[in-house]
Amino acid sequence: MENPVPNEQLDASFDLVTRMDAAEQSVETLRGDVEEVKSRLERVSRAAARPVIAGSAEGAPSLELKGFVEGYLRSGRETEWKSLSGAVATDGGYAVPREIDAMIAARLRAISPIRSIAQVVQTGTAGYRKLITTSGTASGWVSETAARPITGTPSFAEIAPPTGELYANPAASQAMLDDAQFDVPTWLANEIATEFARAEGAAFISGTGSNQPMGFLTNATSASIDSARTFGTLQHVVSGNATGFDTAPELKLIDLVQSLKSGHRQGASWVMNAKTLAAVRKLKATDGSFLWQPGVMEGQPNRLLGYPVVEAEDMPDIAANTLPIAFGNFRAGYLIAERSATAILRDPFTNKPFVHFYATKRIGGQILDSDAIKVLKIST
Repeated sequence: MENPVPNEQLDASFDLVTRMDAAEQSVETLRGDVEEVKSRLERVSRAAARPVIAGSAEGAPSLELKGFVEGYLRSGRETEWKSLSGAVATDGGYAVPREIDAMIAARLRAISPIRSIAQVVQTGTAGYRKLITTSGTASGWVSETAARPITGTPSFAEIAPPTGELYANPAASQAMLDDAQFDVPTWLANEIATEFARAEGAAFISGTGSNQPMGFLTNATSASIDSARTFGTLQHVVSGNATGFDTAPELKLIDLVQSLKSGHRQGASWVMNAKTLAAVRKLKATDGSFLWQPGVMEGQPNRLLGYPVVEAEDMPDIAANTLPIAFGNFRAGYLIAERSATAILRDPFTNKPFVHFYATKRIGGQILDSDAIKVLKIST
């Protein structure tokens, strides 16, 4: 007969098992807490990555946006939209909620070539004015206790960009609008931004200034250096050939780069259309290397002589007496002024069974600093 296990050993074994069970439960509890913390961190990360629109919680549509989409855009009930937002119809329609305006602005920055590199200011009125100095205040050196002579008075010029009303008129069928899965705000913002970008792209380059922005190529040009030109006149560098580039085109491009002041070269870009870029991409230096360099990483711009290249289809082709290539710091050189609100008028009657959304916005543009942009002129 085996000896019975002493009670002391049984109690110790029981305590050990109990402690092991408690430890396992603590580990499981700790794992659960870690998983909960990880889940919370993931939710916070997703919320931080999402663009949160003012007036909304964690990116959720605001009451104003819901009322505008469901009441006015889908169904045309103006009274519901007015009661929710206090909106008042103007000559151009109803001002869209901030969420849709933000989507339009983001899309415009992505697809409008000049807007992506120029200086853009928001205005609350139809006009915008800015005073700039055309000659800096005189300065000099003196000792600590010497008298300070009177400095010269700077000259000023007023910048008042010519403005015009830009409009787009996208259309959708009523069946599309009645479909709950149809994302009306995103569709509308993309359609409006695409039409706006197409129209303003041409105006910012060659606009006449009459009921539209004045394009930077509309200004007069001169071969004179910065100190010898009148304010508003751009400097051009001739290509050396009456119909295209001469035998050393890379030298002309280098001259164009170096004609820009060193301060403006920080942040400068090339602007040309695809046809001109095709010709430039074939240019080689004397050692046989290409002047054009592709972006080394995804999302990085292609470069020419170390500066990014922006394609703008409204730039002229290479031909006699044209200005097919611009180089400069457009954030310092070109100003875009626009009213912050886009107005929309719903029109279900003009083109039945389609519903048109007539969108308008006032936009202006003008050269801000003529020393900050240089152009290449096809000439001998």
